[in-house]
Formats: sequence, structure tokens, C-alpha cells
Amino acid sequence: MAELECFFDCSSPWTYFAFESLLRMQDEIGVTIQWRPFLVGGVFNAVNQSVYNSRDKPVPAKSAYAKKDQQDWARYLGLPIHYRPTVFPVNSVKAMRACIVLEPEGKLVPFARAVFKAYWTDDQDISQVPVLAEICRKLDIDADKLVAAIDQQPVKDTLRANTQEAIERGSFGSPTIFVGGDDMYFGNDRMPLIRDAVLRRRQ
Repeated sequence: MAELECFFDCSSPWTYFAFESLLRMQDEIGVTIQWRPFLVGGVFNAVNQSVYNSRDKPVPAKSAYAKKDQQDWARYLGLPIHYRPTVFPVNSVKAMRACIVLEPEGKLVPFARAVFKAYWTDDQDISQVPVLAEICRKLDIDADKLVAAIDQQPVKDTLRANTQEAIERGSFGSPTIFVGGDDMYFGNDRMPLIRDAVLRRRQ
């Protein structure tokens, strides 16, 4: 069993930060990670519709700070990003299904990393198959095979099941991270606590 599970969706900038932070933690302390692709929109629809309300009627001061906060984290982690890509929010379902297909092949991490970069740094619409196909070509992944696989019912069912499982375990957004199966953390800024939780369980 992995020490840590990360339910993630590439449509979230905070998840991009967390993804990279967890990979750095993996390098530093050897934490084992199980990546769990899911759909954060499905989580919002089920348990956190306040997200949509805040988008429709943003608090100006909070929005201004959120932009600063996002750019501060981007600078700190060395990940230049757009505060809001041209297409936002984006339908990430194909990308997240692709992550599920690629996980058994050991290619989930490089693919997800490239999807994050394509959307948040390069301002590409990751809902579009040609964008995902180009990422595949750069990573020596068979794009035609992958595009066919993401439409298979078992892949769709796995993504749906991951999303439902996250909801049932208390998730309300992305990233949702569990240490030791039952200790939940939300958001990129919880990394020091996550690291501490992993190390404490090793004692």
C-alpha cells in the first residue's frame, strides 16, 4: 500500500503546484504515492457548489489576493503559469481518463505533468484531442491507441468510481491527499503537514 494517495485533476492550478511538490517530496524522502485521477467538477456538483457561486459573484478583494497567491506559489516552485487560461474552466475528462489508461504503463506522471504544463503554462485547451495527441507524441506514447482507450467503458467507470470514492472519503476539491489511508489533507499549502504525517507514521 502506498504511503500517500493523491486525488487530482489537471484543471486546477493548486493541483499543479501540489503535483510538483509531491514529486519533490518523493525525491527527498522516498514517499510512495498512488495517483488517483478524478473529476473535480463531479466533486463540486455533489458536495461543493459554493465554488460556482464564488465564480459568479466573486469578492473583489479575495479575487485580487487569489491572483497574487497563485503567482507567488508559481514563482516559489518555478512554474510559470497563466492566472486564468483562455479556456477556463476546462473539461478535463479526456485528460484524466488518459491518466488512468497510462498508469499501469508507468507513464501517468510524465503525461499528467505535460498536461498541467500545456494548460497552465502554454495556455492550450486540454479538452481537445489534438492537444493530448501532441503531448503523446512528445512522450513517445501511441496517441491513436490512447485516444481509442479513453472511450472504453471500463476507463470511464474507473474515473467515475475514483470521483465517487473521493467524495465518500470527504473530498470537496482538488487536490485531496490521504496519508495512511484515513488522514486527509486538502490543497498545495498543506505540504509541510503531509510530509510530517508521512514521517510520523514511519516511526
